[in-house]
Amino acid sequence: MQKSQFFRKKIPVILFSLSLVACTPPLREDAPEAPLPVAACPAPQAASCPVCPACPAAVLPAAPPDVAPSPHLEAAIWADLPGWTEDTLAAALRGFLASCKGLSNRSHGAAWLEVCQLAQTTRGDEASARRFFEENFAPHAIVEADGRTEGMVTGYYEPLIRGSRIQDAQNRTPVLGVPADLLTIELGDLYPELQHKRLRGRIVGNKVVPYWSRAEIEAQAQGTLPGKTLFWVEDPIEFFFLQTQGSGRVELPDGSLARIGYADQNGHPFQSIGRVLIERGELKLEEASMQGIQAWARAHPAELRALLDKNPSYVFFRELPDRGVDVGPIGALGVPLTPERSIAVDARYIPLGAPVWLATTRPNSNAPLNRLTLAQDTGGAIKGGVRADFFWGFGKEAGQRAGRMKQRGKMWVLLPVGVR
Repeated sequence: MQKSQFFRKKIPVILFSLSLVACTPPLREDAPEAPLPVAACPAPQAASCPVCPACPAAVLPAAPPDVAPSPHLEAAIWADLPGWTEDTLAAALRGFLASCKGLSNRSHGAAWLEVCQLAQTTRGDEASARRFFEENFAPHAIVEADGRTEGMVTGYYEPLIRGSRIQDAQNRTPVLGVPADLLTIELGDLYPELQHKRLRGRIVGNKVVPYWSRAEIEAQAQGTLPGKTLFWVEDPIEFFFLQTQGSGRVELPDGSLARIGYADQNGHPFQSIGRVLIERGELKLEEASMQGIQAWARAHPAELRALLDKNPSYVFFRELPDRGVDVGPIGALGVPLTPERSIAVDARYIPLGAPVWLATTRPNSNAPLNRLTLAQDTGGAIKGGVRADFFWGFGKEAGQRAGRMKQRGKMWVLLPVGVR
């Protein structure tokens, strides 16, 4: 996921000055592709500087990259929302009240605070909940930059895996906490148009270089790991999928459960191992579900490590306090997720905490799944406006549903009346 709260460390952005000897081009191993500022070329003089044929005119530092067109919102009416009159909104009202804990500091915070205060005084019956949403919100269709109103809806869940707090012959896969040397650079601090974009890396000498990839981290598993080891778990493929979910529970040898949640990520892009298996011809498209990949892993244990390393992304965790079996994991908004009501979204386009009408279908089915959900989480693979990850809950049954879900869907965000 990558979907739960995460811990961030900001570092100052250090601007380096570059002094150049006349006519001598800069020799830097870490030179960016964009041209560097160069001193003006002096007139030819002594033999020490006979010509200056390659000295370019002075240039300004590279501008930030162009920002691609973004998804946008289009005003809608309630009748546009498929199945709007059929959903039970009392459950969504309870989820929205939880969202209110994180909404007051969002854009248009005063408007959100006002509707949250009204929600607190709204009775919990179905008629009152429906009246609350219809009188205080306006629906807006989410439209991608290319005009598409339909996108992908996947599912996620909270897995349970077996493990231990100490390494032994059975538990050999480490669950790592955030390494002390992992740095995060917020690009929005430099360029407002790059808000929500960040770089992660580590310092080597006087340079910031990419952080260790999954393969590099795993190669250190028998030596000095880059972060504190929280747990050791039995099954590497189950732990891999727990990383993609972003949170889970570890069953310890004494039968007790420990909860872990997303803390940070190594900065490398997520790559689908299912796609790798499809491209190799080892799985068909319809077989590349979580269950299909796990079955392949059981049948090819010697090849599993190399397959997992095809995804360089690596998630670090933190141990969470026990809030009870029936309380969901904490999402990026900082509130517990509600099964079949919480979704993960791209927070660049949908405000975290907002109600979102989701019109999709059930896993591997044409049966409608039309529901008022709450945008309470984010994820590394959740990119775009019409893109959601539907939270199914905890345990094996939820995992089966989540693993099979790859549906098409449409989304409408509900904003307080008057807010755009």
